[in-house]
Amino acid sequence: MSEHEISEDQIHFLEKRTITVEDFDAPGLILDIGGGGEGIIGQLKGEKVVAIDLSKEELKEAPAGPAKIVMDARNLKFPDDMFSTVTAFFTLMYIQDKADCELVFREAFRVLKSGGCFLIWDTVIPDRPDTDKEIVAFHIDVRLPDREIATGYGTRWPDEDTRRLCTQLAELVGFNVVSKEAQGASFFLELKKQ
Repeated sequence: MSEHEISEDQIHFLEKRTITVEDFDAPGLILDIGGGGEGIIGQLKGEKVVAIDLSKEELKEAPAGPAKIVMDARNLKFPDDMFSTVTAFFTLMYIQDKADCELVFREAFRVLKSGGCFLIWDTVIPDRPDTDKEIVAFHIDVRLPDREIATGYGTRWPDEDTRRLCTQLAELVGFNVVSKEAQGASFFLELKKQ
């Protein structure tokens, strides 16, 4: 969203969503791209997580547990092959420039160890209806193994379908698509670096 306040009458709301996030095996450190705000991956995996976000304020809001670093995912300041897992939880929907999104995928690939996984949870935003509202948003219930978190996300209408873009970019930079799962209007991708 933009930095100025947006009133509710300027937002096109989609129907509420629910997503279940199962615990997952991650043998080493986890880099969580866009890990501020609710810090879902940080809440799930705690001190194993290095959460990065462009916004210092978003990182301050995130619960304690993970390491928190203000950093641009297009230009990660970590060495090659550092992480066993990279995650992006409802983050890529905000990176609407295809070239920027490609940089994020290339950087995720670079910092992953061989055999490491890039796990993506995100949403499918339908084509823009006949509306002058610039922002599309939705409420979501996130079900973790031990709790449920009610939150919401909003962004400008995207030009391209996030799920299709993620799959294309994954293959372009060299990831193998291990699994694709749909949960209503949300999706999960598991990508692997060979």
